Amino acid sequence: MTEPAIDPAATALLPSACQPYRRTPVFTEATVPPALLRSHRTAPGTWALIHVLEGRLLYRVLDPRSERTLDPCGAPGLVEPGVQHEVALLGPVRFQVEFYKTATESGGIPAGVAAAGARD
Repeated sequence: MTEPAIDPAATALLPSACQPYRRTPVFTEATVPPALLRSHRTAPGTWALIHVLEGRLLYRVLDPRSERTLDPCGAPGLVEPGVQHEVALLGPVRFQVEFYKTATESGGIPAGVAAAGARD
């Protein structure tokens, strides 16, 4: 399994105090947890990067409304703390989500991750 390369353009938007702490398994169109396809959000202080390894994925932020197609050639999708979002499959895909916490946040599982069935 290939580790996702973190694009400097995406991480520039992460607060400098953010540290990676969790990565989901690689999901495909057959294994994506249904919770990721519905509106969900990360916990306060939890940021995420959506890395598309193969194929394409539609990343929607629901408030304020925006969407972007993610693919392996572009920057990862940036998920800000507490922002309602969802993804939609655009055919065969392989992707992974990497979670970050700010130094001031304590441990715990982000709400969206627990619902999505992600593991350490």
